[in-house]
Amino acid sequence: MRVQLTVNGESRSFDTKGSESLLFALREYLRLTGSKGACEQGECGSCSVVLDGNLVCSCLVMAVDAAGSEVLTVEGLGGSELHPVQKALIETGAVQCGFCTPGFVVAAAELLKETLSPSPEDIREELAGNICRCTGYGAILRGIETLVGEA
Repeated sequence: MRVQLTVNGESRSFDTKGSESLLFALREYLRLTGSKGACEQGECGSCSVVLDGNLVCSCLVMAVDAAGSEVLTVEGLGGSELHPVQKALIETGAVQCGFCTPGFVVAAAELLKETLSPSPEDIREELAGNICRCTGYGAILRGIETLVGEA
């Protein structure tokens, strides 16, 4: 089955068996490997993308169901530059293994796009679906909090 969608502003298409997730299609067919597959159950957030304006776990979306949609991945956030969220996480030492980082970056960028001055509680609530096993959440939250008011 042929699927056409817009990924990071570019029209893309691929053939799928119909039983594959959007995450699988992004990584394997479109070679966009920023989104990670950790739990494959929508529990960790490492595969977060923006699908038609909504933050979703791409491991839970069937690729065929994304046909005709617009998808924004971590690769499309900053263009040729790092996105401000990526810069803030680097500057505050909130990146270790990097496995969870793309999901945190996409989720935080989406939050800051929608809410210019989220409170620390808003940030914690919005990122509650993302799990990190390396850095702990303090550095990640501090990194995102440095952007509050700048967005």
